[in-house]
Amino acid sequence: MRFTAAELSIPDVFLVSPRRFEDTGGYFMETYRAREFEQLGLQAGFVQDNQAMSKEAGTICGLHFQAPPNAQAKLVRAVSGAIFDVAVDLRRGSPTFGKWVGAKLTAEAGKQLYVPTGFAHGYCTLQPNTTVAYKCDSYSVAGAERGILFSDPAIGIEWPVAADQAILSDKDLDWPLLEDVVSPFALEML
Repeated sequence: MRFTAAELSIPDVFLVSPRRFEDTGGYFMETYRAREFEQLGLQAGFVQDNQAMSKEAGTICGLHFQAPPNAQAKLVRAVSGAIFDVAVDLRRGSPTFGKWVGAKLTAEAGKQLYVPTGFAHGYCTLQPNTTVAYKCDSYSVAGAERGILFSDPAIGIEWPVAADQAILSDKDLDWPLLEDVVSPFALEML
């Protein structure tokens, strides 16, 4: 197998480790292989790749999700630098609804976070000039985009930067609290 996947403390969220082939010149790794992901139980027909770069450490992007029928599963990795990557369970009826799980992803280690449909996603950059790439299994649709405020105390994400020191877009500062959102996801429908 070219990949291993470890389920995190919330079911269906996985830390994926690609196998690296190293030599004196550097390394080679495959970051995605549909057949092997399916064998690991991670079934997502990815259709879009996105890439974002943040100049400053302490930049938070999220918490984002898309409403059905444009909901997205994501496979996230740091191409350069490092991030603290977070998934928040938005599946009504889930025993972990409103809970979060996070993982440190570095370009050096090459690990990836698989965020399934039904979760909000966000990350905080840990180094300057960090580039993040992620695959999505549905196209981005502006009218389907939703979000939850990154600092929602009911969720209680332990970001590696204080909320008043974080760098966010105006859009990300304006998302509602989870209690003010009717989640479009139900555990039994996914």
